[in-house]
Amino acid sequence: MDGLQGSQIEALQQLQSILGPHDTEFVVSVLESVSWDVQVSTDLKFAVFLESRSNVGPQKATDLLFDNEAPKVVAPTQAIPMEQLELDDNAGSSPTIRHSHRGQGNPRSTWSFLWSLLTVPLHLVSGVLRFVFSVLRIPIPSLPFMATNSYHSHRPTSPDSRSITQRWVQQLEEETGACSSKRSTVNAVTTGFEAGPSTTRRHTYPPAASDDNQKILPDFFDGSYEDVLDICQREGRIACVVLVSAEHDDDADFKRSTLTDPIFVKILLDNDFIVWGGDIRDKAAWDASQKLQATTYPFVAFLALQPRRHGAPSGAAPVVTILSRHQGRAAATASVLIDHLNTQLLPRVTPFLVRFKSVLQDRDRDRRIREEQDRAFRETARRDREAIEMRVRQEKEEEERIRKHAEDVKRKQEDSARQKHQAGIRMEWRKFMRNRLLLPEARGLRLAVKLPGNGRVVRSFPSSATLTALYAFADSQLIPSTSRPEDDPLQAPEGVVDDIPQLDSYIQSRTAGHAWWGFTLASAYPRREFRWKANASLTETGLRDGEQIVMELIPGSGSVNGQISDDEYESESD
Repeated sequence: MDGLQGSQIEALQQLQSILGPHDTEFVVSVLESVSWDVQVSTDLKFAVFLESRSNVGPQKATDLLFDNEAPKVVAPTQAIPMEQLELDDNAGSSPTIRHSHRGQGNPRSTWSFLWSLLTVPLHLVSGVLRFVFSVLRIPIPSLPFMATNSYHSHRPTSPDSRSITQRWVQQLEEETGACSSKRSTVNAVTTGFEAGPSTTRRHTYPPAASDDNQKILPDFFDGSYEDVLDICQREGRIACVVLVSAEHDDDADFKRSTLTDPIFVKILLDNDFIVWGGDIRDKAAWDASQKLQATTYPFVAFLALQPRRHGAPSGAAPVVTILSRHQGRAAATASVLIDHLNTQLLPRVTPFLVRFKSVLQDRDRDRRIREEQDRAFRETARRDREAIEMRVRQEKEEEERIRKHAEDVKRKQEDSARQKHQAGIRMEWRKFMRNRLLLPEARGLRLAVKLPGNGRVVRSFPSSATLTALYAFADSQLIPSTSRPEDDPLQAPEGVVDDIPQLDSYIQSRTAGHAWWGFTLASAYPRREFRWKANASLTETGLRDGEQIVMELIPGSGSVNGQISDDEYESESD
C-alpha cells in the first residue's frame, strides 16, 4: 500500500469491505484498471472472477474485465487461460456463470440419458419438419423439441473452425428463412465450376430467392476468430462478432429481427465490416466468448484497429481494439446497434481507418512501383547481358574464323612450298638422268612416245635396255626448254646413283615404285599399260619395234614442268 494516495486508500478499503478479505495487490490492480472507480468495480461483479483466480493465475484485472468507455486491446494469438465454464439457465433465475468442478459426479447425467431416449421420436419429427421448412423457405419455429436435434451442449466438434462456422450459418439460414448477402443475387444453386474458385464463400443449398421480400443475413466470414483479428490488423476493417446461445430465450428473436434487419445489414455491407459469429456451444465461439469476456447473450462486439494509448510511444504500431460490447437482448436490438454505429462508432473510428488504409494504399502503390522498376531493371539487365554475350560470341566466332583462315593459308603455303620443293627435286632428277643415265641411241627397238599435249618424240633403244631406261627418257622430256643441258647436275640430288641399276634400287627404297615417276606409259591401241618394274627389259614387257606409246600423267602428282597445254597436260613444247 506504499505510494497510494488518500483517495486511493479509501477506495481500496471500500472495495475490500464489499468483497470481503482478498489479496490486497490483486484488489489494487482491479481498481487501477477502472481508474479507482469503486462503483464500476462492484457493477462488473468481480466476486465471480476473484473466486476463479486460483485457476486463472496471477493475471492483472485488465485481462479479465472490459469497459465500454475504455476499449481493451486484444492479441489475436493469445488466449486467456480459464476454467471450463458452463451455462446455468435454471428457471426463475437470470443466466449466470458458475464453475464446473472436475472430479465430481454429475447428478443430471442419468436424467439426461433417460430424456435423450424419450425424445428420439421428437428428433425424427424435428428432422422432417426442418427439411420441409427449409425447402419452403419458411422460418423454423422455436419449439423445445425442435432444438433437441440441433446443437448439443459441449458436443465434440471438428478442429476445422471453417466447417463449424459454415454449419452454424447454414442453420441460421434455415431458422430465419434468410440467406447470406453474398448469395442474395444468385437465383439458382451454384457450384464451384459455375461461380469460379472461392476460398471463403460457400455454394450450398438452399438457393437464394429472387423476390424483393427475401430476408438477407450479413455475410459471415467462415474462418476462425484469429483470422478475423488478422484481417483487421492487415486491412484496417471493422469486425462485428456475433455470439449466441441456442438455449437462451431471446436467441430466436435476435436472429430473426436483428441479424436480418435490412438497415443493419446494409450498414455492415456499405462499410465493409467483416462479420463473424457462432454458438457458444461450439468450441470456436466458446473460445471467442472467453477472450471477449461475454457473460450475457446474445452478444455483439465491434473491433477495429486503433492507435495505442496510455503513454505508448508515438511511433508504436496500432493494435486491434474492442470498440464496444452489447450484451443481452435489450442492448443488441437492431435499432440500438444502428444508432450506435451511425452516431458513435463509425464517426469515431472511420477517420483513423481511412488514414490507415491510405497508408496501406501508398505502401502497396510504392511496392508495385518498386516491383515494376525491379522488373524493368531485370529486363534491361537481361537484354544487356544477352547483347554482351552475343557480342562476345560473335567476337569469338570471328577470332575462330580468322584463326582457321590463317591456319588454312599457312597449311596451303606449307603444302605449296613442299610441293615446290618436291617438284624442284624431281626436276633435278630429270636433269641428272638426262645428263648421266640416258642410253645412247642404238639399233634395236624404235619407240615413239607421245608426250602430254601435242609433243611427240622418237628414240631407238638397244634390245637389252630396261623399262627404267624408257621411263628415264620419257621423264627427261618434261624438262622445260629453257633449261640448257650444260647446266644439268653431275650428281644425283639424293643418294648415290651412277647407273640404271642403282636408280632402280633408289626408287624401290624411297617410294612405292611406280608412283615415284608421276606418270604411266601405255600403248595407244589396243591400250596396254606398261607399269614400271625394276630390272625389267623392254622385250619382256611386250614392247615391239615401232610401238606407239602414250605418256599419261598420274592425277595428283603435281606440276612437272613450267608449261600447261590446252588439254591440261604439261609438255616441253607444242
